[in-house]
Amino acid sequence: MSIHSTEPKIFCIGRNKTGTTSLKYVLKQHGYKVGNQRKSELLIDHYANRNFKRIAKFCEKATVYQDVPFSLPYLYIYLDNVFPNAKFILSVRNSPIEWYESLVRFHKTVFDCDGDLPTKQDLLDADYVQKGYAWKVNRILYKSPEDDLYNKQQLIRSYRIHNDQVKDYFRHKNNLLVLRLSKLDSYDRLCSFLDIEKKFGQMPHLNKSQ
Repeated sequence: MSIHSTEPKIFCIGRNKTGTTSLKYVLKQHGYKVGNQRKSELLIDHYANRNFKRIAKFCEKATVYQDVPFSLPYLYIYLDNVFPNAKFILSVRNSPIEWYESLVRFHKTVFDCDGDLPTKQDLLDADYVQKGYAWKVNRILYKSPEDDLYNKQQLIRSYRIHNDQVKDYFRHKNNLLVLRLSKLDSYDRLCSFLDIEKKFGQMPHLNKSQ
């Protein structure tokens, strides 16, 4: 049974560090109400327990949602069924390696590791969202060894699998846009997909150095 919605939802389901901040900015500039990211991130326990109904209920408050937990595996399938008019945007990087290197740079900065890779203790101690949150998300997303959290092969594999599973699920549907924000036509394709008029000459890029 569908949850009542007066406006079609837009779920940005690309992994973090694929341009989700830029997407959020562009959609806000186009007048969409974007869900509170911090409150969204606090839904991680509901995600871990597969209490997707609770997450869908949260989605009644706005139109656009992005990043955790919406960028995590399988949730998009549930949301596609309870919000039948929803549209999904899978943002991707130019290559899996580019995504990995961006993620690593970002985490080194966020977790203040002086250029070193964050450790389990760093993630446990981090105050991002709440203490221990970073470690919890790491364990949900990746299966890398605790003494090699940023194992390149395993993180890239996780990234590839997520993208492949999303594209496979939507392969016979018309409500998914796979978007590489670095391409010159990305903004045109986004506006066409959402049937909105352009406000910018091309896609704005936030956090471009990362």
